[in-house]
Amino acid sequence: MYNRDANQQQINYNTYDIYQAVFIVNRHAKTALEPAELYSLKKQTLSKLIHEGMAKKVGLHFSNNPRVSKQQSDVLVKCEDFFFHIPPTKEDFQQLPHLGFLENSHRNPKVIMSLSYAKKIIYHYLGISEKSFKVQKSTINKKNTNKSLYNSYFNSKSTFTFPSDPIRKK
Repeated sequence: MYNRDANQQQINYNTYDIYQAVFIVNRHAKTALEPAELYSLKKQTLSKLIHEGMAKKVGLHFSNNPRVSKQQSDVLVKCEDFFFHIPPTKEDFQQLPHLGFLENSHRNPKVIMSLSYAKKIIYHYLGISEKSFKVQKSTINKKNTNKSLYNSYFNSKSTFTFPSDPIRKK
C-alpha cells in the first residue's frame, strides 16, 4: 500500500509481504534475460532476514541445475511457509546437515504481486534506493565480442588466395 504524505512515498508492509516479494523476484529471475540484479536482490534480502532471525537456514540440497560440476549444493532457507535456495558459504558445509536431493513435494504458496511492487518492498526493506543499486557486470559483453569477431573475420579487406603456380625466386 502507498500513502502519500508531504510528497514522500511510504510503503507499509509486514514480514510476510517481504517473503512474497522475494518469491516474486526469484520467480522472475528464473526467466529473465539478465537475472543478475534480481538474484542479487534475493540473496541480500535473505541474508538480512537470516541475520535478523526472520528466516532460518535448514540444510543443504543437491542443486537441480549444477553449473560446471556434476554436483553442486545449495542452502535451503525457510521463511514461514516459503522455501528458497541460496549459494552456500564454506561455513554452511561445516555447520548445516546435507538433506540429499530436493523433494518436489513442497510448493511455495501462490502469490499475486507485480515485480515492480516486489522490488519496491525489497529496496525499502534493505534501505537502498533503486537508482543506487547496481550489480557488477563483466566488462566484456559476450554479444558484442562475438559480433566483432564475426565482423573482423568475414568483413576483412584482406583476402587470401592460393597461388596457382608456386612462387619461385629468379
